[in-house]
Amino acid sequence: MAVSDIVEQYEDEHGNIYYKMKTHDIEVHATQTTGLAPVITYWMGAKEITDDIRNLRFSPRAPSSYIQDYEEFQALLYTKEQRAINQLYEQMSIKPRNMSSGKQILWSFFVIVIAMLPLLIAVWWFK
Repeated sequence: MAVSDIVEQYEDEHGNIYYKMKTHDIEVHATQTTGLAPVITYWMGAKEITDDIRNLRFSPRAPSSYIQDYEEFQALLYTKEQRAINQLYEQMSIKPRNMSSGKQILWSFFVIVIAMLPLLIAVWWFK
């Protein structure tokens, strides 16, 4: 019996009822709309389950107290969230990819020089 889109209720041969996560195959997407924080959405196939995840996480009763594999599910979800956020920030970064560490240091130095160039010109102009 499905309790929600992500949690199922099971009954063993002794009549004990327990709950398990329906699937661990959940995709996590991070997008940047406005503001500083990214928006994270959760998908199971083509269906968005963001509200189900939030309801489970913010329920008054701790999910780990009644869902058997919740800690494993939460650890997996955390890893996927971090990966999605890192991919989002990599897409938004102006840093060129596939550079050695020495070239990245030079790139950072030239970006700082270009950013400070108007200030240096103003100081030189008003001497």
